Amino acid sequence: MAKKIKAPKHVPHKRENIESEYVLETRNLGISFGGLKAVQDVNLKIKKNQVYGLIGPNGAGKTTVFNLLTGVYQPTTGSFYLNGEDLTGLSQEKINRKGFARTFQNIRLFNNMTVVRNVMVGLSNQPEYKCTLFESIFRLPRHFIAERKMRKRAKELLDIFGLLDERNNLACNLPYGKQRKLEIARALATNPKLLLLDEPAAGMNPNETEDLVNTIKYICENFDMTILLIEHDMKFVSGLCDQITVLNFGTVLAEGDTKEALNNPEVIKAYIGG
Repeated sequence: MAKKIKAPKHVPHKRENIESEYVLETRNLGISFGGLKAVQDVNLKIKKNQVYGLIGPNGAGKTTVFNLLTGVYQPTTGSFYLNGEDLTGLSQEKINRKGFARTFQNIRLFNNMTVVRNVMVGLSNQPEYKCTLFESIFRLPRHFIAERKMRKRAKELLDIFGLLDERNNLACNLPYGKQRKLEIARALATNPKLLLLDEPAAGMNPNETEDLVNTIKYICENFDMTILLIEHDMKFVSGLCDQITVLNFGTVLAEGDTKEALNNPEVIKAYIGG
């Protein structure tokens, strides 16, 4: 039987904040599982309101980078910063509260909750909707006031994604493309500074993909949002990202201007074989 590879044991990291013009900056970020270097020396620099692409063949280490940035894994090398604040080594919850939100390759919704309730879950960490346990248990007026405000905001977000008419349906009854949109709406509800989208267009037809491109552009322009996305649809990437980083076997193969990077012979070779 093959030996199971475990995530490395966390070593406390001495955090040091920096002055930075970037919303997200990573410095030599990497992780090893035993003797396997899954990701190494990833250096991202993403400016405010930018849509930045992280691409590469299957198994290149893209989702591993997302897991490092969101606290699922703790890096064994390097560090990462949100608006100059070092978040390396923090828990998933603390990183989320600092301003990271993400979606997943495999959609993760509360399937037996309504569409609007899914978004309200995302809103529940915002201070303006907080109630004490006492107020909630005894259904005091503040509880109902907060819930009405949350529902109103959730409906506003659903309207942006064309899901308002579906608000009272169970999430599990939505078609695949709308479930993708709902997951993004819920992530956006946490009021992040950086939104990480893991293959947001996966499984969508061309019309749904085009609609998603327009929605993401709207989010950046109207929500003061910065986005880092993983995607295999190169037309989708080209239509959204002005800069990308290309990973292959856990290392950076190319980075910079999207068109130039996609036309790099080494990138083409990595995707189609040489």
